[in-house]
Amino acid sequence: MAPKVLVSDKLSETAVQIFRDRGIDVDFEPGLGKDKDRLLEVIGQYDGLAIRSATKVTEKILEAADNLKVIGRAGIGVDNVDRAASSKKGVIVMNTPFGNMITTAEHAIAMMFAVARQIPEASASTHAGKWEKSKFMGVELTNKTLGVIGAGNIGGIVCDRALGLKMKVVAYDPFLSDERASQLGVEKVELDELLKRADFITLHVPLTDSTRNILSAENIAKTKKGVRIINCARGGLVDEEALAEALKSGHVAGAAFDVFAVEPATDSPLFNLPNVVCTPHLGAATTEAQENVALQVAEQMSDYLLTGAVTNALNMPSVTAEEAKVMGPWVKLAEHLGGFVGQLTDEAILEVEILYNGSVSKMNLDALNCAAIAGVMKVANPDVNMVSAPVIAKERGMKISTTSQDKSGVFDGYMRLVVKTDKRERSIAGTVFSDGKPRFIQIKGINIDAEIGRHMLYTTNKDVPGIIGALGVTMGENGVNIANFTLGRSSQGENAIALLYVDAPIPAPILDKLQETGLFQSVQPLVFDVN
Repeated sequence: MAPKVLVSDKLSETAVQIFRDRGIDVDFEPGLGKDKDRLLEVIGQYDGLAIRSATKVTEKILEAADNLKVIGRAGIGVDNVDRAASSKKGVIVMNTPFGNMITTAEHAIAMMFAVARQIPEASASTHAGKWEKSKFMGVELTNKTLGVIGAGNIGGIVCDRALGLKMKVVAYDPFLSDERASQLGVEKVELDELLKRADFITLHVPLTDSTRNILSAENIAKTKKGVRIINCARGGLVDEEALAEALKSGHVAGAAFDVFAVEPATDSPLFNLPNVVCTPHLGAATTEAQENVALQVAEQMSDYLLTGAVTNALNMPSVTAEEAKVMGPWVKLAEHLGGFVGQLTDEAILEVEILYNGSVSKMNLDALNCAAIAGVMKVANPDVNMVSAPVIAKERGMKISTTSQDKSGVFDGYMRLVVKTDKRERSIAGTVFSDGKPRFIQIKGINIDAEIGRHMLYTTNKDVPGIIGALGVTMGENGVNIANFTLGRSSQGENAIALLYVDAPIPAPILDKLQETGLFQSVQPLVFDVN
């Protein structure tokens, strides 16, 4: 029986025809995604679900999706899909990460022009029969300094376009290497320097814990008087209340927003303020971009349903169906090794070295490399996946090297990841036990045997008495249950580490208490996706 796909949002007829031409039974019902009850009623019939942003794939929908194998999102954002529930259900979630980069970058440039010349207000005034030529005095972009926060895929295109407009470009991105900055033709700076110098600021970063309100009231106050701020990335990157106050005071001369903290945005502190341009999340809304992502998602879903090939999956490695059974635990280990290092590194990564020893060296190393690199980069970009990670790493100037060797040591196979920056080098190794569970076996050259859990605590210290007591007592007094406790040291009295697997996230005040003991060189909470 042919696989059956439901297209529940508006997708191009060309994309729908791709499913049919590949021998897939497709029901094209744009608008069905908005009818939750109807979607819940019919979803059990389908092997695949192709969506845009209107369909909300909730845990309840997934519970009813007894035959569903793949969800394909025509676009990059998958906020409308419960990824954790999808993984638990065994449903692959795919997106199309590169189909709308140019479109979004062009929209940011267009918004910059609009706010520089007050085009929307001038247009409305002229349509109203007024001729207020002297009221709408603008500024040129030529020779102005553009501050780009986030110089990845879209940010890099914005840099290129801005340089073509003869602007000076400064970029803040902790993961931007000097080499990549040179290739882009931009000056790499720290955030405070960017805020001080930029005439225009545009944001191109994902919304994470570290980027939320990156333009806070405090940081907005640091900006150059008369700055204009553009956000076509994600709502929540800018404190909208603080920006509104800065606009009213005249410190900020204008703003252009395509995204908002709450969407659909029926109300915002930015609405109805002078020289504020607002659009309803149109960054990817061009004919070309919509067609590109629609065709891509149809091809990807068809490939998976007919051959088992996985492309641009957010919750599964890109490996063949035959490889998946054997490689699954090793892929998860690679992600954990990368995630460990990524959570400890907040500067540009220059080089990643991956060693495969023994049985794992005979596997699909390309896929394992991608999983490791994706793990490293997910901290900075949660949307990164195994397909996009190598591309982004290359763009950022990372050097990736792989070594494989025959079995050495006590393990049938193991992986070691070494990450180098211009300040330090970090290494971690792991293996997969016979029960299929990944384990950390070495950190900083110190041998350990650590079970990997969702919430962990990593500490470094000198090998002195009191470490176990300090950790145990502090956790116990504050109601944090320890599931697993691992210690290791280089030699007596020298460098030592501890790795705790705990049942819940550790609140910041508890971490502060550990630091205040004076026993620890570093105290770092870690989170791993163990689903």
